Amino acid sequence: MYNGRIDPMEYVNHFNQRMVVHSRNEALLCKVFPSSLGLVAMRWFDGLEEGSINSFQELTRAFGARFVTCSKVPRPPDSLLSMTMGESETLRTYSDRYWEIFNEIDGDFKDVAIRTFRVGLPTEHDLRKSLIRKLAQSMWQLMN
Repeated sequence: MYNGRIDPMEYVNHFNQRMVVHSRNEALLCKVFPSSLGLVAMRWFDGLEEGSINSFQELTRAFGARFVTCSKVPRPPDSLLSMTMGESETLRTYSDRYWEIFNEIDGDFKDVAIRTFRVGLPTEHDLRKSLIRKLAQSMWQLMN
């Protein structure tokens, strides 16, 4: 269901993948597409003027144009450089916050992520000391 948390055109691509066996049936695509929309997008769809959409391509173009501002802009990789664990913050909270930002970055910056996670920990933290002695070689190792 489209809820505005992902890029609208990425959502259309997912919809198209699910409906690939019906890709030549435009009428069906136009009828099924609204059933995958959340409340806000459904209100938009219901508000479309009758006869204003003549094809599935027009529908998806209009959908993308209307909801383009809802898509998240990827964070730059340097967002990780400013991450530090707060004084009263738990390791779990810091880790959750860190991985949330990491997942919003486009590109392959795993090596940077591994190093900046460690640097963001307080110098006296046991995990930081451990990561200095033996640096994690993969994201999987670091997350575990």
